[in-house]
Amino acid sequence: MPKMNERALRARDAKRNLGAELLASVRQMKAGRVGRVSRVTVSGIAEARERSGMSRQRFAELLGVSPRTLQEWEQGRRHPSGAARSLLAIASQRPEVLRELFK
Repeated sequence: MPKMNERALRARDAKRNLGAELLASVRQMKAGRVGRVSRVTVSGIAEARERSGMSRQRFAELLGVSPRTLQEWEQGRRHPSGAARSLLAIASQRPEVLRELFK
């Protein structure tokens, strides 16, 4: 779809009834009709952090890395090594252990 200039956008919007469009959208959602469904896969590292119930800041402190490094791991741009991998395995399988040890 080509970009519209400001004048064309105003002309188009002047003809719209936003209230009616919103009401129709709500009715479609209630009826279970959706235009698009997006599925987001969560990395194992992010899932382990969520299971532990810790913030990214606290979890990063626990692992001895910066929050930015943890974010890079969660988003798959970098990969942990060594002891961090071991702690992540524990966090994934037994998050309660981390909560107990690092209150």
